[in-house]
Amino acid sequence: MELCENFNIWKHCLCSNWCISEGLSIIPGPKYCMSLSQPAIYLVTPKISWTSKMCSLPDYQHRHQNGGAMGCAAVMIPGLLRGPVGAICTQAASLRSTRSAVRHLSLTSVMKSKRKTDHLERTANVVRREVVSAAKVCGAANESPSVKRLRLLVADKDFSFKAGQWVDFFIPGVSVVGGFSICSSPRLLEQERMIELAVKYTNHPPALWIHNQCTLDSEVAVRVGGEFFFDPQPADASRNLVLIAGGVGINPLLSILRHSADLLRERANKGSGYDTGTIKLFYSAKNTSELLFKKNILDLVNEFPEKIACSLHVTKQTTQISAALKPYITEGRIMEQEIRDHISKETLFYICGPPPMTDFFSKQLENSHVPKEHICFEKWW
Repeated sequence: MELCENFNIWKHCLCSNWCISEGLSIIPGPKYCMSLSQPAIYLVTPKISWTSKMCSLPDYQHRHQNGGAMGCAAVMIPGLLRGPVGAICTQAASLRSTRSAVRHLSLTSVMKSKRKTDHLERTANVVRREVVSAAKVCGAANESPSVKRLRLLVADKDFSFKAGQWVDFFIPGVSVVGGFSICSSPRLLEQERMIELAVKYTNHPPALWIHNQCTLDSEVAVRVGGEFFFDPQPADASRNLVLIAGGVGINPLLSILRHSADLLRERANKGSGYDTGTIKLFYSAKNTSELLFKKNILDLVNEFPEKIACSLHVTKQTTQISAALKPYITEGRIMEQEIRDHISKETLFYICGPPPMTDFFSKQLENSHVPKEHICFEKWW
C-alpha cells in the first residue's frame, strides 16, 4: 500500500479498547496488541489523498475531542483486514458459518424509525465482511430524474456478496462513509468482477459526490455488510418469495430478483440446483418515472412468466401511463390484502423501503401469524 507524501501519520500500538492522539479517538472495538515486528495501524488526518494502489480503508469511526462528529480515516494495511475489525459484531463468526436460504434480521429488524445521519452509526452492530476492496467507476447513467446508477469494477478476488447486501462506500476526500445496497446479481460479480449501485440524490455527502463529482475511472473502495439477503443452497427446500419495495428500496430486492432469475436459468440449463419457487414483486413509487429498473423487471417477468410476477404501484401519477406499462400499474399504494393473499408456510417476505412502510407491512404480516423468521426487512433513510 502506498500513501501520498502529504499524509500526516501517527503510529500507534493498540493494546486496549481506546487509542487517543492529537484530539482523535477511536470508538471501542476489538483489542489489537502488536509487537514491534507486527504491522502497524496508522491514523491519518481528515485531509486524505489516495494513490491508485491504496486498497484498504476506514474500519473505525473517529470523533473530535469537542464532541463533534469527524470523519477521519484509519488506514490499515491489508494484513490486518484478515482479522476482526471494529465494525464487526460479536455474532459475526456464528453468522458466517450458518448456511441457510435466509437470515432473519435479528439486529436490523429491531431498529427504530428515529432518523440518524451516519451510516456507520446506524449499522454499527451489523455484520460486515473483513475485506475492504478498491473499486473503479466504469459506468454511470441516470436511472430516473433523482437516481443515478453506477457500475463498479472490483478486481479484488476476495470481494464477494450475497443478494440483498449493501456496501460501505468510501470516497477519497469525503469524510462521511456512504451506505448503498447492491442492485446487481452476485453472478455479474463472478463473471465480470462488477457490481451496480443506484443512488438517490440527497444532501448527504456521499450521494452528492456520486451525483455531482463522480466520473468514469473515479476510484473508491467498498466493504460488504448486512444481514438482509437471500442465499439458498442447492439442497435447500424450495421457497416462494414476496418482495415488497418502496422507492429506492428496490435496490436489494432487485438483486434478490436477479439472483433468483440466475438460479432459474442454472436449473434449466443443468437440470439441477436450487428449486426456485414463485416470486411476486410489489413495488411502489411516486410516479412511473421514479419506478426504477422497470425494463429489467418486466424483462424478467416475460422471461419467466410462470415463476416471476410484479405489481407496480404509483401514488402521485400526474401524466398518462404508457401502454407498455399499463397492464402492470396500479394507481395507489400497496394494500394489505394484496400481501395477505400470498401468505403460505413456504413463503418468505422481504421488505425494503422507508421505515414507516417496513414497520407497517412487517407488523401486518406478524398479525397474520407469519413466523418472524419468514419476515426479513431492511430500513433505509
